[in-house]
Amino acid sequence: MKKLNKLITLLLLVVMIISVVGCGKKDDSKNSMNLSNSTSVSIEEDINKYFANKPNHNYKIKQDEFIAKVKANEDMIILDIRSDKDYKKGHVKGAINVPWGPAIAENLTKISQDKDVYVYCYSGQTAGQAVMTLNLAGIKAKSVNLGFNFGISKVEGYEDVKEETVNEFGTDTYDVPSEVQTALTNYYNGLADVKDTKFKNYKVSEDNLKAMIDSKEDFYLLSIRSEKDYNEGHIEGANNIPWGAGMETKFSTLPKDKKVVVYCYTGQTAGQTVAALRLLGYDAVSLNGGMGMSANAPLGWLNKGFDVVK
Repeated sequence: MKKLNKLITLLLLVVMIISVVGCGKKDDSKNSMNLSNSTSVSIEEDINKYFANKPNHNYKIKQDEFIAKVKANEDMIILDIRSDKDYKKGHVKGAINVPWGPAIAENLTKISQDKDVYVYCYSGQTAGQAVMTLNLAGIKAKSVNLGFNFGISKVEGYEDVKEETVNEFGTDTYDVPSEVQTALTNYYNGLADVKDTKFKNYKVSEDNLKAMIDSKEDFYLLSIRSEKDYNEGHIEGANNIPWGAGMETKFSTLPKDKKVVVYCYTGQTAGQTVAALRLLGYDAVSLNGGMGMSANAPLGWLNKGFDVVK
């Protein structure tokens, strides 16, 4: 009888151990799922706020206003995201070189979150992408209108603030949420996947878009120009979600199973939009030079001589 009681006790103990282990595994799985969901929701919420709270300056600064700030020696951070080679040929006084690509994500914690940060590239388009991602990391960034080639270098007196000195970040570091760091690292590392394709830099050239339209390729074309300008003339097949606060509420109408080509006027706000859409899981790219204006010629659809429809 004693042996039977010991056996029953032993069996009960085994059952209890299995139950505890089983419950422990179930709870871990549940916690992991909640963490994943909260991370996704957090980034999506921050992206929505970026557009919903869009300031009047559109996360940009006019090139002449920017040069005036440089001449006045204002306390700010300037990021030159052009190539190292072009940076060393001459750049804006005080600018730090963070070449377009993974280097931007790698240096997030070194970029001040206490000062205004101004970013410039060649035409303003990739700077638009960078500015959106930097703001997501808590950095108060704006892009310089039309970049170095079409904006900064055209400002009278620019030569007075041009230098070849190589500038470096200070020793201060800043906290960036781990989920944001991961998302932006993946974003910039993803540039390698499109490097040798027609969508290099998450952009598409005017000629390649024209070929996509002519061959009736299955993709989604999105104009974020104003409704008025869209009605007066847009690229054939384009849909319209005007740039501005509230546009984020219409992102869910875009397809996630097609390439989404976004265009604006010169490519800069489209760059911001593309960065947001890609972080939300859309396969988005922007049209090089946008619709095109005299200020960024010869870039852009109209500057290439392509037709529009009403």
